[in-house]
Amino acid sequence: MLSQLAIGSSLVALTVFLHGLSLDAIIRILRRIGAETIARWRFFSFSLFILAIFSAHVVEIWIWAALYFYVGELHTLEAALYFSTSSFTTVGYGDLTLSEDWRLLSSIESANGMILFGWSTAFIFEIGRRIYEQLHEAT
Repeated sequence: MLSQLAIGSSLVALTVFLHGLSLDAIIRILRRIGAETIARWRFFSFSLFILAIFSAHVVEIWIWAALYFYVGELHTLEAALYFSTSSFTTVGYGDLTLSEDWRLLSSIESANGMILFGWSTAFIFEIGRRIYEQLHEAT
């Protein structure tokens, strides 16, 4: 159990760090693009913004899937990705399960996914609010 907690905590730290880097990069890109360009291409800009955040989640899901595959808990990459996606999004279908040796990781991954999706949602609303605020100031 302690090894699961240690490995799970390490992956949580890694994915939180990567998520923070991703959101920071998005902010830097949005600043570089500038309010005028974002206003001109608002639907396209916001769509790319959402896609960038989604991409960060995909990378995080792949990291968890790689662990399940690496330790031999799930024997195909497709199964590992399916299980990881199901756990990360907290859907948890239950058609694939981990053995007792590794099952605590799926709970840790679910908590990790819930927190990162919450962070992304707050980020989306805050950036969206700022973009639309700038649009209304410009008109």
